[in-house]
This record gives sequence, structure tokens and C-alpha cells, in this order.
Amino acid sequence: MSITYYGYPNCGTCKKAKAWLDAEGVSYHDVHIVETPPSKEQLRKMVEISELPLKKFYNTSGMKYRELGLKDKISTMTDDEQFELLASDGMLIKRPLVTNGLKATVGFKESNFTENWKS
Repeated sequence: MSITYYGYPNCGTCKKAKAWLDAEGVSYHDVHIVETPPSKEQLRKMVEISELPLKKFYNTSGMKYRELGLKDKISTMTDDEQFELLASDGMLIKRPLVTNGLKATVGFKESNFTENWKS
């Protein structure tokens, strides 16, 4: 199954993740997360298969997250509202986001990538 990599070109963590994927010879479809963020349905599926809580998908260190005061708002939002919000702005999503439809990872940790994406 093909791998989709959602990243942002200016993101240092994304650069490390791409370098790792390239060095390991992992082929992937590169998607600019801001220009083409995953849909609400895609995000819902990725949260489900990642087995991570929805809050792990937020880019909590991002300016947009802070500007919108999401730290205090998330706890009062429904999951549906959160998926809608994340799908509306790729800058709110923690990156890189990598999936093959059967599993998904958020952020970059070499051990996690080795476990999930190494052939």
C-alpha cells in the first residue's frame, strides 16, 4: 500500500523525516499539508488507525494554535468540531503526518519511523 506523507517544506522536523524516508529508500506521495490538508474523514481514519488521542494531532507549538487559544478551547469541543477545525487549516496539524491507510504516525521519531515505515 502506498505511503502518503503530509509535510510542510519549512518545517525542520519534516525535513528530518523526509531525509530518513529517502535514506531508507521508502517511496511516498508528498503532500503539502497547508496547500492540501487531509479531509475531516481522512483525519478521522488516521486518528483511529494510529491509536493516538485526537489531541496528539494538534501542532501545539504552532502560532496558529496559540492565536486561536486552542489550549483552552479543545476540551469543550466535540470530536466532530475538532476534525472540522484541523481539516480547515494544515498549520494546526502536527507534522509530518504519514499514513498508508493501515497505520499512521504523527511527528518524527526515528524509532517510530523504523517500526512503521522501514521495508
